Parts: sequence; C-alpha cells; structure tokens
Amino acid sequence: MTDAEFLAALERCTLPEADFTHATHVRAAYLYLCRGSFGQAIDRMAATIRRYATSLGKPDRYHDTITVGFLALIRARICERGDGGGWVEFAAANPDLLDRGRLLRHYPRDQLQSPLARRVFVLPQAVADS
Repeated sequence: MTDAEFLAALERCTLPEADFTHATHVRAAYLYLCRGSFGQAIDRMAATIRRYATSLGKPDRYHDTITVGFLALIRARICERGDGGGWVEFAAANPDLLDRGRLLRHYPRDQLQSPLARRVFVLPQAVADS
C-alpha cells in the first residue's frame, strides 16, 4: 500500500483495525510530519486517530501525551538525520521508534498511564537525582 493509499484508508476509517498497529501510528505521524509543520501534524494526527477510534466504537482510545510525544520524537529524528528518503527507509534507520514503550524512557509509567496524560499533553515529571 502506498503512503497516499495508507493515509486515505486511515482518514476514511477503512483501514482494517488489525492493521492499525503502533508501527502504523508511527507511519502516519511520519507522513504528516513530512507534509506539514509540527503543529499541523499534531492537529491532523489527533483528528485522524480520534475519528478512526470512534469509527471502531472506541472513542476513549486516543491518548494525547503518547501521540504528541511520539510526534516530537519522530520530528527530532527527521531534523537530526533527515527523512530517510521515505517511510521504509526511515523506519529501518529508527527501529526504536517502533517500540510502543519508547516513551517510558522519558516518563514514569504511572504518569503516562494517568487520565490527565490521556486527555492533554503533559511534560514528563522530573526525575530525582540519585
């Protein structure tokens, strides 16, 4: 499936639920970031995920901190290393972004799983010095 076909299926809510994995979330984020500003990508990604989840009867599945956090990580990689020339190459060069638990390097689990983090983007809590 081409990038255009993938985004069209996701945005029309015709992508099969089994195909909407973490990797496809990252792919959509990457494509939105390549097509617009960081702010535009946040808006498009949030709207798309909310619409898609609602179409599946799961409107509560959207998580703002995870969405914005991964968009920030992906954007940083694009700025640091380039876009890789396309999704397949970018994914191969950045396999850690395909790890669903990647944000746990920055967030305590209880904070990331909080109702507040689900509703709005929250910055990671400061970690006490050891």
